[in-house]
Amino acid sequence: MAWLALCGLLVLGMAGASLLGNSAALAWDRLHWASEPWTLWTASLVHLSPAHALANLLALGALGLLGWGLHAGRAATVAALLAWPLGTLALLVWPEVGRYSGLSGLLHALVGVLWAHSLLFAARPWSFVVFSGLALKLLTEQGWAQPVVFDTAWGFNVVSAAHFSGALAGMATGLGVGLWVRGQRHRAAIIPR
Repeated sequence: MAWLALCGLLVLGMAGASLLGNSAALAWDRLHWASEPWTLWTASLVHLSPAHALANLLALGALGLLGWGLHAGRAATVAALLAWPLGTLALLVWPEVGRYSGLSGLLHALVGVLWAHSLLFAARPWSFVVFSGLALKLLTEQGWAQPVVFDTAWGFNVVSAAHFSGALAGMATGLGVGLWVRGQRHRAAIIPR
């Protein structure tokens, strides 16, 4: 339920950001993020076009259903919440990334979290499927080497580094939180009350 609630809150956040209309104030900016730390979160909620927002909403819906099907709960949701600002903050690694907005980095973080969750708590064949899909996309984009790429289909620059950093943040927090939860469960099972 927590996973679906997070996805629902992201939809509401995107709607609220579009109503505000001033996406520049919510986008992450390399030079100003330290004085505008909220942009580590709000950058994911603003989009460069209605089609951009719709595509990300559809992907979010698919990830919401996948998480629900994998029984991603509070631990996965906490991991996603931790990965959210970390994936954006990691964009500092690439000097070419001056500004960033859009849900795609966080979507990749959600996939990373679902990979970790399926590896630790759900059916392992799903972890292979999720990891293979994510790895194929990241290897195709090579966001670490080509952090910003102009996409003619979208008509604007795509920050593929955000996909890479988001995925790594999601995998790291997913594994970290998941292993902590497993440790707590193990400890509770061996220590009588």
